[in-house]
Amino acid sequence: MLKKVCAAVFLSAVWTACSISYKFNGASIDYTTVKSISIKDFPNMSPLVYAPLADKFTDQLRDKYVRQTRLQLLRENGTLDLEGEITGYDFASQAVKDGMYASMTRLTITVRVRYSNSVNPDEDFEQSFSAYREFSNENQIQQVQDQLSEEIIKEIVEQIYNATVANW
Repeated sequence: MLKKVCAAVFLSAVWTACSISYKFNGASIDYTTVKSISIKDFPNMSPLVYAPLADKFTDQLRDKYVRQTRLQLLRENGTLDLEGEITGYDFASQAVKDGMYASMTRLTITVRVRYSNSVNPDEDFEQSFSAYREFSNENQIQQVQDQLSEEIIKEIVEQIYNATVANW
């Protein structure tokens, strides 16, 4: 009986000593050197204008870094810096059916980003990110535009986040 108790105590001690706790937020940031991020407004420079797009995009981008990192959000001069513009908000016909009418339309949003890291300038880049969603032409653009743009913005923000601080 004493052997069983000793074995249980030993296993319990080993289990406790070997347990590892970690928090996964997707970021790979050295907070000892990287303290802040500045995210400037991303204006909508695309030929087609969807009025709330610039504000929605900039707000979601800032919110992502605030929620997923411990970086202080600044308007300018952060250790990390993001700036750019929305360069595309485009509709394209898809899935042409009888009578040469499209049954689907694709909404694509493209954002050009300039990223700089004052601690590690080798990570600086300028790159375009884009995503799209398709919708049935049974719906009018005004019926689906808000929902589709939210989904696309979320995907592009995730792409930018992964390219800047997730180091995947």
